[in-house]
Amino acid sequence: MNIEIANRLVNLRKQNSLSQEALAEKLGISRQAVSKWERAEASPDTDNLILLSRIYGISMDELLRTEDEIPMPENAEMPEIEEAVPAPAGDGGPFSGDAAETAADGRWNTPEYVHIGLDGIHCKDKDSEVHVGWKGIHVVDTEDEVHVDSNGVYVNGEKYDGRYLWELARPEFPFAVLVIAAFIVIGVLTGAWHPAWVILLTIPLWHTCLEAFRKRDMMRFAFPLLTFLIFLLLGIFKGLWHPGWLVFLAIPVYYAVADYFRRLKKERTKEDNQGENYKEEDSSL
Repeated sequence: MNIEIANRLVNLRKQNSLSQEALAEKLGISRQAVSKWERAEASPDTDNLILLSRIYGISMDELLRTEDEIPMPENAEMPEIEEAVPAPAGDGGPFSGDAAETAADGRWNTPEYVHIGLDGIHCKDKDSEVHVGWKGIHVVDTEDEVHVDSNGVYVNGEKYDGRYLWELARPEFPFAVLVIAAFIVIGVLTGAWHPAWVILLTIPLWHTCLEAFRKRDMMRFAFPLLTFLIFLLLGIFKGLWHPGWLVFLAIPVYYAVADYFRRLKKERTKEDNQGENYKEEDSSL
């Protein structure tokens, strides 16, 4: 990592009254990793860069701004292109590990770029950029920016709750039509009507899964159908009818767990209602 950026990380951490341990806890990493960043011995990956910019309340351009030029190898073979896209100075690219090397060797200067490594998958073209990592998904195009991680869904910096996702995946989506069409295409083109019919079982699985998430009730999901589908796949493609039947033993376990969470949810709802009643009584007095 550039020493200027490393020093900036140290100053930002101190300005926010954070120790290395506290910052590491917020990022879900080890203190040693933070220490290496600040000594310019390693670089944070894309996900951590995004989290750092949020914690410090600055843009990634400000976080990664540097006066140094990106070094270019003497014998690098560059593809012939009409226009060269300048190397990003903090546009969410994966500047760690293999990604740092590819950024340094000039491939960021090309209109199109693909990196696949342990830090994730990063794709870039003239108008858009996509990064899929362990901690989330980051998409940028000429007009919009979307980031999805454990903290929620952010569209152009605005956070959306889970209802936004369900609006995108509401029951009107023609999932059943797509599955039936796929079944017909596979059957006509390959003659594999069997075992292609198995994909039809995904239709009720799709709808019961959406319903379970909407209602936050695991009991609404067709788990027995899922186990039956797994049993069929094991038997048809692997010949494991035995011991494949053992998957059915998971059904009572699933419903025992689902029932526990349902009762827990009811108890919490009851406690919340009682708390609201007490507040109303106190306010009336």
